[in-house]
Amino acid sequence: MRDFFAGGATRDLDFRDSALRRLARIIDEREAALLVALHADLRKPEQEAWVSEIGVVLTDIAYTVRKMRRWARSRRRPPSWGLRPARARVYPEPQGVVLILGPWNYPFQLLFSPLVAALAAGNCVCLKPSELAPEVSKVMREIVDDAFEPGHVTLIEGDAEVARRLVGLDFDHIFLTGSTEVGRQVMSAAAANLTPVTLELGGKCPCVVAPDARLDVAARRIAWGKFLNAGQTCVAPDHVLVHLSLQQCFLEAMKATLIEFFGDDPRQSSDFGRILNRSQFERIKGYLNQGRVVYGGQTDEDELFIAPTVLADPRPGATVLEEEIFGPVLPVLTYEDLDELLSALGTKPTPLAIYLFSEDPHVQRRFVAGSASGGVAINDVVNQIVPKELPFGGVGVSGMGRYHGKYGFDCFTNYRSVLRRSSRIDPGLQYPPAQVPLRTVKRAYRWMFRN
Repeated sequence: MRDFFAGGATRDLDFRDSALRRLARIIDEREAALLVALHADLRKPEQEAWVSEIGVVLTDIAYTVRKMRRWARSRRRPPSWGLRPARARVYPEPQGVVLILGPWNYPFQLLFSPLVAALAAGNCVCLKPSELAPEVSKVMREIVDDAFEPGHVTLIEGDAEVARRLVGLDFDHIFLTGSTEVGRQVMSAAAANLTPVTLELGGKCPCVVAPDARLDVAARRIAWGKFLNAGQTCVAPDHVLVHLSLQQCFLEAMKATLIEFFGDDPRQSSDFGRILNRSQFERIKGYLNQGRVVYGGQTDEDELFIAPTVLADPRPGATVLEEEIFGPVLPVLTYEDLDELLSALGTKPTPLAIYLFSEDPHVQRRFVAGSASGGVAINDVVNQIVPKELPFGGVGVSGMGRYHGKYGFDCFTNYRSVLRRSSRIDPGLQYPPAQVPLRTVKRAYRWMFRN
């Protein structure tokens, strides 16, 4: 891969454009195989799988191809007066050979979306998919083998030990989507080589329902976002904090919504997925007895099925309130004062997303100003990650760095500064010995850098 990058092919915009278009074509050709694999690994419903995985990547490619040449242009910058006559430009250059580590919950989207950005920026890319989604991994290997020249993009399968060895190599950038604990391990390994990292992690994303919220809309949108992919989504609302005056109405609205979405027996619904494996199943099942089950609670170990579950009044100190749930269990808590709630949320680790349902602009402004998170959605959940024009990423334990759209291009780009000065004029003021008093220098600096 180092040799391929040194050959210079990836610096050519036509080469990048051709590679992205070829990737889109081969994804289209392998669509059926991908859908089968996503169902085999995660029992993803066909429409959900296409929209949240394949469709996302295809629209990323189309958007990137349309915008890439503009993003890749060098930009002129005015040099300081004291350096003139001179010219200055910023050149977007590829970082080199980058490593992208993907998770199991959206195994195609969360590996190939950053791949699109890295290719647009002109890099060679090593992909490491999760070993926990083996059928999808097989199809992705076939796509990579068909779409790219050897050395341009490489996909390496294997377990956690393979990933550990990869992050110890001297890559030019490492991009991880995964858990906070894995993020710490990757960052520690990357530090040995001073390799920059982008970490897209998780966290407990709270969802607040204010007294003036439209409960029917709130219930539908929260239920959709929470139980998408059987709750195995990093930006899903982890728990709901509903105003005390609305608690019973909200619980009834959630129950009615879940029956509308998945019927009286969600196990028979073709629109509801399954838990990844036995370990995850047992972990999530353990949350079911930590509060009052308002709806759901059914499990089937053989099918790795846990019903969409609403859990009211979880007991203080319960692990469901401390750990990222990452499954189809929705705790519902109450609050009375928004300012007190925001203060309490401020003591928690910064989440990847935070949500509010309220029609009051004043409440919305208080909520945004008084909270911290990677992203915010008001009167919605999850969809803040959809617009290509918005950056996506976390803060602190929920991650570092941003991608999507132009922000993805920036993530994998080295913005190189180039200054060209004339040698025909060479004033001696910058050279020793000092020729003017310091107070004169200060006045000159204030004039040159005035606003």
